[in-house]
Amino acid sequence: MNVDDISRVAVLGAGNMGHGITEIVAIAGYEVTVRDIEQELVDDGYESIEWSLEKLAEKDRIDESPEAVLDRIDTEVDLETAVEDVDLVIEAAPEQMEIKKEIFGDLDEFTPDGAILASNTSSLSITEIATATSRPEQVVGMHFFNPPVKMDLVEVIYGEETSDETAEAAYEFVEAIDKTPIYVRKDVNGFVVNSVLGPFGDEAGWMVSEGVATVEEVDAAMVHRRGYPMGPFELGDLTGIDIGYHVRKEAGKDVPPIVEEKVEAEELGRKTGKGYYDYEDGEGTTYEAGQGEDVDTLRIEARIINEAAKLIGNDVATAEAIDTGMKLGAGYPEGPCRRADKIGLDTVLEKLEELYDEYGHERYEPSGHLRDLVEAGHTGEDAGQGFYDYGGGDGERHYSTIEYELDDGLLAVTLDRPERLNALNADLMDEVVHLLGAVDEDEVRAVTFEGSGDRAFSAGADITGFAGIDPHENEVTEFFQAVAEYPRPTLAKIDGFCLGGGHELALACDLRIATEGSEFGFPEINLGLLPGGGGTQRAIRMLSDARAKELVFRGERISAERAQEWGLINRAVPDDEFEETVDAFLDDLLSGPPVALRKAKRVMNAGRDQDIDAGLEMEAQAFGLLLGTEDAEEGAAAFMEDRDPEFEGR
Repeated sequence: MNVDDISRVAVLGAGNMGHGITEIVAIAGYEVTVRDIEQELVDDGYESIEWSLEKLAEKDRIDESPEAVLDRIDTEVDLETAVEDVDLVIEAAPEQMEIKKEIFGDLDEFTPDGAILASNTSSLSITEIATATSRPEQVVGMHFFNPPVKMDLVEVIYGEETSDETAEAAYEFVEAIDKTPIYVRKDVNGFVVNSVLGPFGDEAGWMVSEGVATVEEVDAAMVHRRGYPMGPFELGDLTGIDIGYHVRKEAGKDVPPIVEEKVEAEELGRKTGKGYYDYEDGEGTTYEAGQGEDVDTLRIEARIINEAAKLIGNDVATAEAIDTGMKLGAGYPEGPCRRADKIGLDTVLEKLEELYDEYGHERYEPSGHLRDLVEAGHTGEDAGQGFYDYGGGDGERHYSTIEYELDDGLLAVTLDRPERLNALNADLMDEVVHLLGAVDEDEVRAVTFEGSGDRAFSAGADITGFAGIDPHENEVTEFFQAVAEYPRPTLAKIDGFCLGGGHELALACDLRIATEGSEFGFPEINLGLLPGGGGTQRAIRMLSDARAKELVFRGERISAERAQEWGLINRAVPDDEFEETVDAFLDDLLSGPPVALRKAKRVMNAGRDQDIDAGLEMEAQAFGLLLGTEDAEEGAAAFMEDRDPEFEGR
């Protein structure tokens, strides 16, 4: 079985996970049957799918009508009927091993011989589930995250006997339904995301139990100083304190006293009205920026990083998979491996050794892989190599926030932070600057920038990165200058939100083409700021004073149609004409004379800020230089011979 053989899918379970998985599979074009043990449960799940599809259609997030998607969904109560002709089964039953093994035993009997049997379990052993079948090589984990319609990540988990063919087909199927898969190559407790996430709440619990910090101080420190979307105690209240408690108990791990106390008091978080915070009579979370300045955040992060290192050292997952998983599955601002490389692996190791010496507990024992990296001198970004390679020695630099391809003169750069709507952070900006400086300029004739995902070119700057900036030492951002001054034509491919820093990136490009549904704006004024990456200056030079100031002062979004009318962008086109329009522009840029294009860009950029006489002088000098180039000779010859010129940049 490979992904091309999959056409019909069955999802077992019509609850929140089951009906969500059914919906995204149907949206992707597959025929799918959703099954549960009672008709009422199936009907409830189907109604939830109908409601969700209507909401997606209202927001223009699906390409078809809800009715067209629903036509691909069948409902069933009888298990044998539901799976008799399927290519893939995704089980989403309650998290009880007995139930899952009973289901998989039936699947072994009822499904076609080649069908892939997948479990959506978040914590149970794929290996043990597979023992209920006579074909464990066809059993695989496919752990979707809740809610499946919104969450992009799926962990693809090997059992001990899962074949590569089965895992690869599951991985490619996840990509086919427009989700992001990561491999979990060994069947470890917690898989990747929950394994690495565990110490976030666990170590925070030990710190508060010891009295070294308060709940509010820890949450404030991790959110406002370190940029996490929620503090560990806030997250515990959201997910349920008892959930983490039972996971630790089942894994045979010690439970922090504060967690024990909350469970014994049945104060389990939001669902009971009270947990670490009071949600009934109180205000809910009460931490504020400025609290927790003395909290040892490295104590928590060192344990997170150590857990990631264990997974890498045991060949469970790669650093890339772990970082992708934690960003998409847990909302981390950056992956723990990337963060570790910035902190310094030697610093992390030193903290763990210090904690191990003080407490003597195995949770602080450094992983062998972490020790090996430090002993080899691979201590992180400053050393040129850590979990990732930063171009030290003969290695190529690893980019964690962008993707690029250089083909036939086109350098295509993709901003790759879809989980943050491609918001600009320090890593992304540094990586673009590095790429533009490292790529062989002679092989580049044009550059494009676009955003990954289907919602944004870039929704702005990542505000979690504002912490720690000295307001008296902020300088012109090298990133925007590097794009604006790159000696080849640059084009922004805009589909979706183009706001704030993303809008400034687009304005730093030479050309801008957008889909009609895109939106533009500078919302910084609503944060008490102003565009800080050249937005005020480029807008005032491109637009009338009134329109530029309207954009900046009001902080409101404008449509692509208005952006084109004002002169902010070159074209606003329907979705189905977008790539064709971009290609038409690129054809001219890629086939044009490189030397003349470089000179034209330089003269126009520099001359814009000069008086007319100085600008004309610059233009005349450039024109004179171009007359002596081989490209100019080729252009003239091609004109005389009535053929297309073949410019070589000489």
